Amino acid sequence: MKITCWGCRGSLPTPGSTTVKYGGNTTCFQINSKDGHLIIIDAGSGMRMLGNYLRKNDPRRIIHLLITHAHWDHLMGFPFFMPAYLKNYSIKVKGYIDAHHKLKDIIAHQFESPYFPVDFRVLKSRLEFTELKKKKFKIGNVSIETIRLNHPNGGFGFKFRENGKAFVFLTDNELTYNHGSKMNRCDFIEFCQDADLLIHDAQYLESEYNHFNRGWGHSTFDDAFELGRDAGVRRLGFCHHDQERNDRDLDAIEKKYARISGRMKCFVVKEHDTYTV
Repeated sequence: MKITCWGCRGSLPTPGSTTVKYGGNTTCFQINSKDGHLIIIDAGSGMRMLGNYLRKNDPRRIIHLLITHAHWDHLMGFPFFMPAYLKNYSIKVKGYIDAHHKLKDIIAHQFESPYFPVDFRVLKSRLEFTELKKKKFKIGNVSIETIRLNHPNGGFGFKFRENGKAFVFLTDNELTYNHGSKMNRCDFIEFCQDADLLIHDAQYLESEYNHFNRGWGHSTFDDAFELGRDAGVRRLGFCHHDQERNDRDLDAIEKKYARISGRMKCFVVKEHDTYTV
């Protein structure tokens, strides 16, 4: 698998001179499997750039879009995803939605007046919506397993396996606070066990989290680091960067954890970086 980041910022896009290196777009990741399937995780603002890239380089495609949860920062890019407007694309959307909302309705809501000027019915791509109810499913040769996130309103994390390699993606996951998912730290350690790559929410510093951000649905760098270490992860990428975190801050954080990581390689996820698993 090749995993490319198109957006790794948390909560709000942050364009500007202080976020050039790590990027300011919200969550969107592209997975290209070895057997030729295209999987996208989340539809944050980074999805706009991915759509433009696909139009130029991959104009006729089946796209599998996995939605971790329905908060705005993970959906706001879909109305600007140009392949959705073109009939030569087929987009198969899978995701977690609570019992009160259907996945299709959540996506279509992004296009409703007065929030957006273009009607959902304008989209010409072949759209399919599937509510994720099974813990395991496959896309081609990629086996995918899900786990409930500890996050307000819920959500799913994913583990992708192909050719004996494993990639785990856990965004918006508060490791030391339970939001009703019934998942605890031991469950996440087991889910991440021996992963070749773990990308995990690390929105807060310990000082920030202890003062007023506890219960908002996000983890600290220390919590993510300890999860990766205890699960025997080979590489850990810190993600979902706080909107107030600038490039200089993230440089310092990466250096800190690189010094203490031991056998586990730690890094801060950057837009446009590609990771091979």
